[in-house]
Amino acid sequence: MDEADFLVVEGITKAFNGFVANDGISLRVQRGHVHALLGENGAGKSTLMKILYGVYRPDSGTIAIAGRPVRIGSPADARQAGIGMVFQSFMLIPAFSVIENVALSLNDLGIVLDMRTIEARIKEISDRYDFGIDPQAKIWQLPLGAQQKVEIIKLVLAGAKLLIFDEPTSVLAPHEAEGLFKIFDSLRQSGYTIIFISHKLNEVLACCDAITVLRQGRVVGSLPRSEATEQKLVSLIVGSKAFDSRAYARKPVPAGEHPAVELRGVEAFDDRGRQALHGVNLLIQAGEIVGVAGVSGNGQKELGEVIQGVRQMSAGSLLIGGAESGQQSVARRRAAGVACIPEDPLLMGAVRIMTVEENLALGDGNGASHGWQPMDWPAARAKADWLTDRFQLQRAEDWDQRRAVG
Repeated sequence: MDEADFLVVEGITKAFNGFVANDGISLRVQRGHVHALLGENGAGKSTLMKILYGVYRPDSGTIAIAGRPVRIGSPADARQAGIGMVFQSFMLIPAFSVIENVALSLNDLGIVLDMRTIEARIKEISDRYDFGIDPQAKIWQLPLGAQQKVEIIKLVLAGAKLLIFDEPTSVLAPHEAEGLFKIFDSLRQSGYTIIFISHKLNEVLACCDAITVLRQGRVVGSLPRSEATEQKLVSLIVGSKAFDSRAYARKPVPAGEHPAVELRGVEAFDDRGRQALHGVNLLIQAGEIVGVAGVSGNGQKELGEVIQGVRQMSAGSLLIGGAESGQQSVARRRAAGVACIPEDPLLMGAVRIMTVEENLALGDGNGASHGWQPMDWPAARAKADWLTDRFQLQRAEDWDQRRAVG
């Protein structure tokens, strides 16, 4: 082992019911580096990191930290070895304060919690890395970017030295991603080693020291940043697949009789009782793709929730397809064609302990009857198979075994 290597993984293999997610993976991460892990969805990135963090146990292979072989059978073992992970779906309790969430991750506390000491430790880390976190705030009151910083504070105070970030920029605006990379630099200078899982080549090239690419559960390339280009990385990620952007031509959609959505003077409050929307006027025609840009916490979330009906307006009117819909239920708006992919799908869009097939079946009720109804499992399986083929999703051998957490 090279003395510069902080993490060495050799021959890690993991299979789920015959589906091989990791196939003999070997990886070396140097001390004080930001090491990127690239690959398409289903390439095995998250599975490998969950093995490092003790969520899964490998079928074979070895792991060494700072030159010492370790056996990681649980997240507690991983934390003991100095490994911390910021999951794509944050491991925070929304109803608890920042102080309470951080306290849950600390091992050096007595029987009686000294909240003032914990608050001081949080402020020290927050000030060191310019996080601007209020220790007294409830997690549900914080935008996702701030929640991510709380996760980092948890890891630092818990003594982690290897920090794993699973798709950390997926919930961030571009300027927030740049801020995260500055945090990476500060953490490196403080002696931390970072693994950065991402799909975004420009971000990887901007912040990483080394890059490893996975494809179909195997390492297909590992190279220093100085040798990496977008073209070389794309070739490693997709292999022999060929893409031709010229094959796509946007088809015009004829204008409808009424706008798809219209907001007139809409106002609404956020979860902390502050006004988030101030007299918003918005017109969306059928077939349009309308972008809503802004810094996290400036009303985008509340705007989407008002349209869906999960947040009340305090003033103004909302029309869907030309019909007044401001007082309609969520079910009525769904029936009118309003749908949402939430910013945190595992929190708001899926049930973790249910299979993919079961999650797909959740929204199939027509609302025409009440009480218990038998489940049409053949129809549910047919729907799952159709979606797999239609959207080219990775297919496991048995849909019933595919869990939402995967």
